[in-house]
This record gives sequence, structure tokens and C-alpha cells, in this order.
Amino acid sequence: MADFEDRVDEIDKAILNRVQSDFPIASRPFKVIGEELELEEQEVIERLRRLRREGIIRRIGGNFVPHKVGFVSTLCAARVPDGMIDNFARVVNRYAGVTHNYQRDNLYNVWFTFIAPSMEEIERNLDRISRETGVDKILNLPATRVFKIKAQFKV
Repeated sequence: MADFEDRVDEIDKAILNRVQSDFPIASRPFKVIGEELELEEQEVIERLRRLRREGIIRRIGGNFVPHKVGFVSTLCAARVPDGMIDNFARVVNRYAGVTHNYQRDNLYNVWFTFIAPSMEEIERNLDRISRETGVDKILNLPATRVFKIKAQFKV
């Protein structure tokens, strides 16, 4: 697979930087973004579709505080053998409640967040992931205290 820098240009980077935070609450948000970046609305939409198809972005959507809308969330850490990481991430990403995952240089090397209506549903899904991938070391680490920071990654 080509390197990230080979797959995006400066316009893509500007769009990615813009959509991460303060997404326009408007009937035509991509038009607003286009106007800010001196692009046509359709070009913004087409570029975002391509970035999604190519796996640069997974989704564009709102983030909510889970407990304020009746959900629970947890951080999960999995001990995944090196040759299984890509497949494990693909399986995990199929679950609607997984917001993101990332690899760490640690014994537990794949981390992901999971949001669902109940902890029981999360536990059932973790069991399914384990059975499907063969990874039996998945820690469920629900927060005991939440510190929310704004995460924005300049590209």
C-alpha cells in the first residue's frame, strides 16, 4: 500500500484538517468547507469519498458523550500477534460501536474504544471478536474517571 504522503495532496490535507473539529452545522456543510478553502462543494465531497474509499478516513460523524445519551464506553487493549494485526483491526472496525483503534508498541499492541447501549453488549461483542480472530487476550478497561481532551491531528 502506498504511503500516506503519496496518497494525499495539499488540498486533501486542508480538507482533513478542517473536518476534524468544528464541523459546520449547516444544511450544506461541504459547501461551507468549500467556500472556506476556495473549492467547489462537489470537489470537497468527491475528495472525502476518495479518502474514505482508500481508507485514509473511516467516517465523518458526530462524537457524543456516551453516558449523556444513555450509552456506556470502554477502552480495550488486545494482545495481537504481529501477523494478525491487519485482520484483527478489520474485524474490530466492522463493529459500529468502535470509534477508532490504534497500534501501540506494547505487549497489548492494539487498542480501541467501544461504545454501546450496555456493558453486556460490549462484552458480547468482545467475545465475538475473540472467537472470530482467535485473539483471546482482550482487556476491557472501562473508565473510572473521564478526562476529555480535544484530539486534532494536523496533517
